[in-house]
Amino acid sequence: MTTPLAQKIKALIRTNGPISVTDYFALCLADPEYGYYRTRDPFGSAGDFVTAPEVSQLFGEMLGIFLVHAWQKHGGPETVRIAEIGPGRGTMMADMLRVVHKLAPQLYENATFHLIETSPKLRAVQHETLGTQAARVTWHDSFEELPEGFVLLAANELFDAIPIRQFIKTSSGFRERLIGLDAEDELTFAAGVATLDAAVLPEHHRSVPNGTIFEIAPAREAVMTAIGERIARFGGSAVIIDYGHFVTGFGDTLQAVLKHDFDPPLAHPGEADLTSHVDFERLAGAAAGAGLHVHGMLHQGDFLVGLGIGERASALGRHRDAETQQSILADVDRLAGSGAGKMGDLFKVLAIGSAPLALFPFRQPD
Repeated sequence: MTTPLAQKIKALIRTNGPISVTDYFALCLADPEYGYYRTRDPFGSAGDFVTAPEVSQLFGEMLGIFLVHAWQKHGGPETVRIAEIGPGRGTMMADMLRVVHKLAPQLYENATFHLIETSPKLRAVQHETLGTQAARVTWHDSFEELPEGFVLLAANELFDAIPIRQFIKTSSGFRERLIGLDAEDELTFAAGVATLDAAVLPEHHRSVPNGTIFEIAPAREAVMTAIGERIARFGGSAVIIDYGHFVTGFGDTLQAVLKHDFDPPLAHPGEADLTSHVDFERLAGAAAGAGLHVHGMLHQGDFLVGLGIGERASALGRHRDAETQQSILADVDRLAGSGAGKMGDLFKVLAIGSAPLALFPFRQPD
């Protein structure tokens, strides 16, 4: 079964030749007519995937605790912008707001709250999720619109939806991976002519076999640089959570998800979510290049356990029936558990800021 966006992409390729993975990725998610994020609400059980804040309120609560801790470590400045980029259904911001209000009433009263969201459809959902708290929140189309001042920023599953470039090892070096048409007029991967500066590749690149994929994401690094420059200028900290790896390496991580299951990336353009793993080493490098300090990197599980998700789960389950308690524990295991396929291992957390602070639960500087 072909999709309307597949027809549009095929017509584009017939007219102009093969397109890059970057362009395909961008069209799949953001095409004005048929782009995945333009045509649906992908979050939650009725969508194609469930994000951590939708699993349990405990996730957003731990993020709220971390932001309050960062604010205190920065000396408790008065003018604060608490912001989230790519806020999904608004669940994480709602949970963070509740915790900030409870733990740091002074911060809650003085801060302004901001959501960076381009989709009118999702803005409406966020407004509903936030309920009475929505009056405290200002929406923006871009991070650049955020008012000046000290910022505490959270971003969950933002970077994995920003397009990547892929290069494939051939007998004549690494070539940009393109998407063209095969003999049956179906979308297929092909190698183009554009090459890659060897300085960008990991050291052992000469020994990897032909067919090996290497991914870079200049667009992701540009977003991180913009965030970094802003925080370096006005002060603050950011916590970034995403599916990815700590160290730059090789491998094809382009993946599509349709109705909570993996789907071939070229099978249903516009109807499946398209992502790839985030390279945290490169992101941290972009942040440092913009003048920020790296507070640390952790697996999501270690981050949440360090902040007390287990204790908070016990408190949440107290005086509740056995079934509810079991459900809360299952959510904690899903978010923070380690092992194959568990979010606690798959997701990584990067914290960066304008000052070289020792922020818990990251390993303190030696």
